Amino acid sequence: MSELELVHRGKVREMYRVDAEHLLMVASDRISAFDVVFREPIPDKGQVLTAMTLWWSDWLSPIAPTHVVSADPADFGAPAHGADWAGRALLVRRAEMLPIECIVRGCITGSAWKEYRTGGTMHGEPMTAGLLESERLPEPVFTPSTKATTGHDVNISFAEAANLVGSEAAHAAGQICVDAYSAGAAHAAGRGIVIADTKFELGYVDGALVIADEILTPDSSRFWPKDQWRPGAAPPSLDKQPVRDATAATGWNKEPPPPPLTEDVIAATRGRYIEAYEALTGESYVGWCERWAQAAEMQP
Repeated sequence: MSELELVHRGKVREMYRVDAEHLLMVASDRISAFDVVFREPIPDKGQVLTAMTLWWSDWLSPIAPTHVVSADPADFGAPAHGADWAGRALLVRRAEMLPIECIVRGCITGSAWKEYRTGGTMHGEPMTAGLLESERLPEPVFTPSTKATTGHDVNISFAEAANLVGSEAAHAAGQICVDAYSAGAAHAAGRGIVIADTKFELGYVDGALVIADEILTPDSSRFWPKDQWRPGAAPPSLDKQPVRDATAATGWNKEPPPPPLTEDVIAATRGRYIEAYEALTGESYVGWCERWAQAAEMQP
């Protein structure tokens, strides 16, 4: 059986062609922040992203369709590199992707907070005066950005997104993303986690708009421990925040090459990814790894 054809290498994932309608999405341990990929990997990160995406895809299926098909190597129809891809690979439907990042914000933080603090707007839209950093917004807001192939994504208004993808697609994307975020955030709150914001990618499969790529992971979202969240301050995050904080503290200009990550930052980030997965899903990360390692061993 021949090897799969590599069709795309992103910051974190590789996409391989399975057939005309399907791709194999493989998550690496690479980590990016500020749109820059670091030299040092975060151990186990790829498996966590895959496990969470599969779990959320199943959980959100009554609310929002996704392109996920299966995580079982028996369904891949081609070699899956044995243990190298165990628990990292998802068979997905090929989608015609929208050229925007579909961000939903439930709390005001990150780049949105910086913009608001400077001019009272969020993605160019006027906001209520007097909001505090990390404060929950009255309702989740769809705030798109450009999808840069190089350099940094740029926050844009809804009107600018509609100009890029068409008004109908922009409204449909916003509704799907807000619905998925709202349901996911409500579930997470019951598990002790605030999902401050998240980024979805959407595309068309058989003419229907679906969520593609990763779903509500620590790479695409800000997860805050609910018991440590207070408006007016930035709480600790169960995501890549240790990387952001440590590298920003060096005075790095957020352009390649990035500063090296210390062992402490790597360990802290790994621990937060696993903690987020287990808290949100109620499942064991070790159990996930063992399940797919055994499945890989059974493949020819």
